[in-house]
Amino acid sequence: MAGAYVRSGVVLAVICCVLAIAADALEPSGWVRAHATFYGGSDASGTMGGACGYSNLYAQGYGTRSTALSTVLFNDGAACGQCYKLVCDRKTDKTWCKPGVSVIVTATNFCPPNWDLPSDNGGWCNPPRPHFDMAQPAWEKIGVYKGGIIPVIYQRVPCAKKGGVRFTVNGHDYFQLVLPTNVAAAGSVRAMDVSKSGGGGGWMAMARNWGANWHSLAYLNGQALSFRLTITDGQTIVFPNVVRSGWRFGQTFASNLQFK
Repeated sequence: MAGAYVRSGVVLAVICCVLAIAADALEPSGWVRAHATFYGGSDASGTMGGACGYSNLYAQGYGTRSTALSTVLFNDGAACGQCYKLVCDRKTDKTWCKPGVSVIVTATNFCPPNWDLPSDNGGWCNPPRPHFDMAQPAWEKIGVYKGGIIPVIYQRVPCAKKGGVRFTVNGHDYFQLVLPTNVAAAGSVRAMDVSKSGGGGGWMAMARNWGANWHSLAYLNGQALSFRLTITDGQTIVFPNVVRSGWRFGQTFASNLQFK
């Protein structure tokens, strides 16, 4: 079983411009072959945290249907929040595949390479392998526990979410670290902008900091904030005054707007 890497701390690198990420179309383009392992225990408690920065996956609504992605899929965090449908490939392995079932998981973590092991014998997440290190309860929907690793076929699918997009604001003076969560449709964010006091100050581009976190270097403490999100299928939504004036670092604010 591959061990997923849990990012500790926040990379406070100053990025001068918004990271440009090519949009990923969600139209079905056939199934892709990969393999899947599992981690985190039977209750998925070991999947909390992670390189996307979602912290408590239960509280954030991701639950036990989550996965860590290998380097080629994780794309330096640009894939955080994306959803994948997986089926165990019984044509390749009838022994460890459960028949007639599939599972949809959300990308919440990174599975790092293990250069000490060959890619076909333990180094499952080594480039250029597409690989899913899934939360154990999700993996067991399609695989038999004793198998440990199974061949799968997968495809990107739209994310289905209840309620609106949420924003968690962390950081300190002149550094706001904002985590958008509960993002439907493409699930992953391509660009994010912030405006203070209902847009009067104009839109300021934010930059991806790490995982699904975006940052601004303006002084915005306590001011009402609006966000403009563009997800990787091209949809853009403005969330006006979603962060109320008088906010404090560490708070989460829920909108009533959602991508379709």
